[in-house]
Amino acid sequence: MSQICVRITEFTDPTCPWAYSAEPFRHRINWLYEGRIEWEPRMVVLSASREEAEAKFSAEQLASSVRKIASEHLMPMDTRPKPYVPGSREACRLVVAARVHADSRTVRRALRSLRIRNFSGELVDDPEVIRAAAADAGIGAELDSWLSDPAVERELEEDADLARRPMPAARVLDHKLANWSGGRRYTCPSYEIIRLSDGVTISVPGFQPFAVYDAILANLVPGLDRRDPPETAAEVLGWRGFPLATQEVATVLDVSFDEAREELGRVASQDHLGNDGFWHLNGAA
Repeated sequence: MSQICVRITEFTDPTCPWAYSAEPFRHRINWLYEGRIEWEPRMVVLSASREEAEAKFSAEQLASSVRKIASEHLMPMDTRPKPYVPGSREACRLVVAARVHADSRTVRRALRSLRIRNFSGELVDDPEVIRAAAADAGIGAELDSWLSDPAVERELEEDADLARRPMPAARVLDHKLANWSGGRRYTCPSYEIIRLSDGVTISVPGFQPFAVYDAILANLVPGLDRRDPPETAAEVLGWRGFPLATQEVATVLDVSFDEAREELGRVASQDHLGNDGFWHLNGAA
């Protein structure tokens, strides 16, 4: 039986286009090191409210940035301006509530639903959108009590505080950090990669190429076995068990976007979003 030997603390936020664009890399890490790595998502809370979010940029400015990121990193995003820029605190609260009260699978389902809804043009500060994302994660009547739990509020505050206290080593890549009123904070996604045998921790701030994560893991745990890439797109979709974007499949397969898309077209159906969409195996719900 595989033993977990690495924990990755993942500083992220459901509204961050860079964190969303890094999901293909996270899937590939999971494939290569399945059973040996565990993830602990921590919420940065990029903005507590609409007012705080819109003090940083307008809906038009955000749409322009999202359009550029989508073009460069190929994840599906609706690039039209939203009616306003939503705060992310309540979306982050849902993820933390799932972490406190449920399991890691529920956390991941909630976070993915919030991301996709956000980049589909939905407003993730809307209570109905939060409720819909919770339902996607299998959270039902217990939602209101979870969200109002003081323990969840404490954890949410702790997450935001940890994100605003980056490791000293992270400051070597200071351009990968961001300002806040008290100093510097992690951008999304930032990872603290911990070798569980002795607690040695490496900080990887901000969006990085896949090769950076791969090299760090290879050096941190030299004996860590790496699986070969999967052979087919169908294998990737079956392994993940939920719809994936073309770029997510391509990255796990280690092939080009166009190669993955051609193969996916033969075995799967796509729900369109932005310049791409999400694929599910033919015959799958």
